[in-house]
Amino acid sequence: MERKSMTRVSERQGLATKDSDCISLAPPGHFSNENGDMLAIKFGRFLEQTDGIAQSKQLFELLSAFALNFDCPWIAYGSLTPQQKFSKAFRRGPAVILNYPDEWQKWYFENGYHRIDPIIKASRKRSGVFLWSEVYKDASTTDEERRIFDEAATFGLRSGISVPLHGPGGRVGFMSFAQRLDRELQNRAMTYLQLAAIHFHRRTEKLISLSDIEAIPNLSAREKECILWTSRGKSSWEIGKILGISYNTVNFHVKNAKKKLDTSSRTLAAMKAMSLGIIE
Repeated sequence: MERKSMTRVSERQGLATKDSDCISLAPPGHFSNENGDMLAIKFGRFLEQTDGIAQSKQLFELLSAFALNFDCPWIAYGSLTPQQKFSKAFRRGPAVILNYPDEWQKWYFENGYHRIDPIIKASRKRSGVFLWSEVYKDASTTDEERRIFDEAATFGLRSGISVPLHGPGGRVGFMSFAQRLDRELQNRAMTYLQLAAIHFHRRTEKLISLSDIEAIPNLSAREKECILWTSRGKSSWEIGKILGISYNTVNFHVKNAKKKLDTSSRTLAAMKAMSLGIIE
């Protein structure tokens, strides 16, 4: 049965196709000239604001503010290798950076949705911006994968688009923009968000130099155990019972792991540790 919160997909042709630096964008859509001019001004302002920024988190904040012009309060950026894991030497560029609701991040990870996410699968296969509803209705999308969209909608992420970001060496990234409302973005909005995502990605890549290559964080055996059980949805109290240590000791090791992995939450720490191959 078709998900109610996904509106019917209108037929679109000419969505972005990317071949190296050659990008074909979506057609302008039905914005008035006045709205189009205002969007162009806001996009130009976004480009100016990002000039000279030397931290990916600041770039992400500016991108988040720009996305609000299209009623997209939530965005997510991910960078993957061909095997969906990061190499043994990683760069200080963000592996995952997002502002999705904390409750959804926790639910998503505890249920292992990062292993079967249809957005990740589609980003590997596609070269241009796409609607989530297109993936939902695709014949190759399984019921299990559609359930991720259904459950995301219950957390407020009711519609959205994703932009595949392909790089050399088979590297694949993606940027997703999510809306609270169950409505499709128009083509011109998709074009500006795609351009902004590509700009963010390229600026982030430029921030990474050879001097930024470093070894995977060296987590202690106990830190790995605590993060492993965190990735399986266990609370600090439950982890303490499993490992035979106190609640406070668990929190101590999780805090150290978060610091070493340079993440702001235990959920993101577990995601990053798994993507780096620190835990399975």
